Amino acid sequence: MRIDPKTKLELLIEQLDLNEHIEHFKNFFSRHSSLYIEGDQELHFKYIKALDAIEFKAPPKIADFSTIKAHLKKHGVLNFEQIFEIIKVVRYFRYLKNREIDGLIGAWMSKFVIDERFLEIEKYFLEDGRFNEELDETLYGLGTRIKEHKNNMSGSLKRLMSSSKLAGYLIDTQVHFINDEECLLVRGGFNHVLKGAVVARSSGGFFYVSPDSILKTKEKIRYIEQERESIFYSYAKEFSVKLSEVQPFIAFIDKEFTKFDNYQSRVLFARAKNLQLIKSKKDSKIVLHNFIHPALHKAKPINVDFSKNILMVTGVNAGGKTMLLKSILASAFMAKYIIPMKLDEHKSHIGSFKNVLAIIDDPQNVKNDISTFAGRMQEFSKIFEYKSALIGIDEIELGTDSDEAAALFKVILDDLIKRGQKVVVTTHHKRLAALMADRDDVELMAAIYDEENQKPTYEFIHGIIGKSYAFETASRYGIANNIVQEAKKVYGDNSERLNLLIERGSQLERELKQKHKKVDEKLEELRLRERNLLEQKEQLYKELQEQKYALKRSYEVAINEAKEAARAGDSSSIHRAMNKANKKLPKESKKELTNTTEFEVGNTVKYHSKTGTIISMKDKKEAMIEVEGMRLRVKTKHLKHTQEIKKKPTTNLKLNVEKRAGLKCDLHGMRADEAIEVLDKFISDALIAGWDEIIIYHGIGTGKLSYAVKNFLKAHPRVKKFEDAPPHLGGYGAKIVTL
Repeated sequence: MRIDPKTKLELLIEQLDLNEHIEHFKNFFSRHSSLYIEGDQELHFKYIKALDAIEFKAPPKIADFSTIKAHLKKHGVLNFEQIFEIIKVVRYFRYLKNREIDGLIGAWMSKFVIDERFLEIEKYFLEDGRFNEELDETLYGLGTRIKEHKNNMSGSLKRLMSSSKLAGYLIDTQVHFINDEECLLVRGGFNHVLKGAVVARSSGGFFYVSPDSILKTKEKIRYIEQERESIFYSYAKEFSVKLSEVQPFIAFIDKEFTKFDNYQSRVLFARAKNLQLIKSKKDSKIVLHNFIHPALHKAKPINVDFSKNILMVTGVNAGGKTMLLKSILASAFMAKYIIPMKLDEHKSHIGSFKNVLAIIDDPQNVKNDISTFAGRMQEFSKIFEYKSALIGIDEIELGTDSDEAAALFKVILDDLIKRGQKVVVTTHHKRLAALMADRDDVELMAAIYDEENQKPTYEFIHGIIGKSYAFETASRYGIANNIVQEAKKVYGDNSERLNLLIERGSQLERELKQKHKKVDEKLEELRLRERNLLEQKEQLYKELQEQKYALKRSYEVAINEAKEAARAGDSSSIHRAMNKANKKLPKESKKELTNTTEFEVGNTVKYHSKTGTIISMKDKKEAMIEVEGMRLRVKTKHLKHTQEIKKKPTTNLKLNVEKRAGLKCDLHGMRADEAIEVLDKFISDALIAGWDEIIIYHGIGTGKLSYAVKNFLKAHPRVKKFEDAPPHLGGYGAKIVTL
């Protein structure tokens, strides 16, 4: 049976123990939305990081606009609740605009031009969505009358409850509301002293009675409520007409709010839970540093380098192998959907995978009449359907003979490697690990066992095959010692010796790890010394600069003394002052760089990165050169001789406009960021070529490209001015730029 994508996603979240984390995350959304953000993930992440850099209040809960937009499209009448949903979104975006935020978010908010008609509607709604009846004199008067009638009803009921005739029939002295009717709770026989309608019976057999004395007042209230509803409807009709006129803007803010909601939910969730925002990179490498799975509390951080195709995890039972597997898959899943997680974002790296698959649970089920191994084979057969997948397989040999499984799964893993899949495998059986260990694209990892304290450490070592410690685990969980010892005898001396060798390898690896740690500490100490030396160097340089400044000041004093002596006309004083100044003056020699190279007409020369030919000279200081079909007047000091073979002048520029317009740049069909990059390079080339006027074609379209081009031209330091082109050159869809 085919499983729909949503069910697959929910199943994966459940398999990776992310249910609680995802549910907490969804609570930060203002409206229901999918986990995946459609569109350019790089751009989305830039907006998320930009939003994370500012303080803002969370948006209110907002309903879906589908029904609202459908009603407006058919010119229907919205109710006040639907109208207020639109008002809430408009108010929130106005709040963000009024913050005058800089950068990417500020530029985004500047796109929202809110029509004055929204203000005309907004003023009638209070912050909690209630209609502000004080703005309508008639409504306010009707509301006052209803309050008066209700006060009269309350007084009438109190007088009835204090009546001595009714006292013997009253069960309690409070007003009950049954089916929106004010009632008194009385016992049987009340009809002798109280006229009214029985609304309901209580569980004790008593009667809820609405007295006749308040019926007339209720009728008056109902009549007034009808008048109020009529007025409310007229307002709803008026508001709906105004909103119908701005349907495109409502559709725009609906789409933009959904996008903003995806951004803010991630930012506020990360802040609330002290998590990090990270997205997947464009490769298949996974490096986790201090990662903590969200389902674990007070867990040891996970550090793993999974750069190869296969990661095979062995080692002690209940040592954290399965949780390591789930952590690797969970990190890739959360990075794909930009869901905040706990890790060191600066030292971690998570690749991008089109699919994340988990084969973790035992598929055996009485209902589907399937064995564990057969179920596993079904799951494995589906793996080959995917491309660019990250696959996690827990207890790979589950359900069949370990030696046969090792041979089978060795071949399966070889084939998956050829397909470019990335697979995390946990196993207790060493045969499969030994078969895969000689491959360069397989990484071995073992869970560490603390033999002294007889328990797992929940830490891992790279590069070795770990021992399962089945006998030790059995003892730890209550199996009698004599049974464990007998099992060891049955297991055999040779097998035990193999385990001892594996254990010794692990011990040596741990010792090596300790030595590495000491080396790292020594290296860190050397780095600290290097930083200290750099700081001392900077301090000495600062002192040197201060001394140079003081010396220059003393020069100025000596020169001033010499000037004073010169003005006095005393030649001996002049000589003494000049000698004093000369002794203090720095002995610096400056060599003026001059270009002594001579050029002649016809020489092939280099100008910046371009090669051209000299076609005329002027005073040996200026030259007219021809570069790729264009003539440029340049200083000879900017030219260099070249021995390159003279190429036939060609040009790749097609001039379709008047000479005064210079060059053209066509940006039609490009995204804003792509167009700006092309335009920047084009203007640089035009400046090098010596053009002082160019034309840019961007079109009209939605206005986004035109807006981006204008902002770029305003900020460019070499653009003197720009204006819309005349009609015959493109009009509003083009710009004439003076450089």
